[in-house]
Amino acid sequence: MFRTVEDFEHAWNEESGATLKVMAQLTDTALDQRVTPKGRSLGFLAWHLVLTLGEMAHKAELAVEAPPEDAPAPRTAKEMIDAYGKAACSLAGEVKRKWPDASLQDELVLYGEKWERRRVLSALILHQAHHRGQMTVLMRQAGLAVPGIYGPSYEEWATMGLPPMQ
Repeated sequence: MFRTVEDFEHAWNEESGATLKVMAQLTDTALDQRVTPKGRSLGFLAWHLVLTLGEMAHKAELAVEAPPEDAPAPRTAKEMIDAYGKAACSLAGEVKRKWPDASLQDELVLYGEKWERRRVLSALILHQAHHRGQMTVLMRQAGLAVPGIYGPSYEEWATMGLPPMQ
């Protein structure tokens, strides 16, 4: 949980940057990649990350510049990446402008439960980390390069001149 907005800002910059790093590898043809025919597609997960920034922020009384939660997914990866970047930047600015440190323990009602504002901030970060992990599996299946987030990816070990960890 965050104690200051500045702590969130640092974490958000790292985590939204990591999400953009993953999304930057997406291709239009890979957006349809699924584990099973009825499973969520890579494009669905990417667009879900975009929509959640606006949807959850709105429920938390923040006006984030993002598509409405029922907006259809665009046809291109670039449009998804651009929308995510814009919404992620907008979220950071809104939190900084509207939530002073002392307000982070204030409660809001989200999804029928009481959440402290700092829980909202943690949920936004953890939610995208969860779906980033799902996305990387689909990316491997689609033959896309997977960037390292919390350490080198399999492919990055080779560029470092080291054998990949087994």
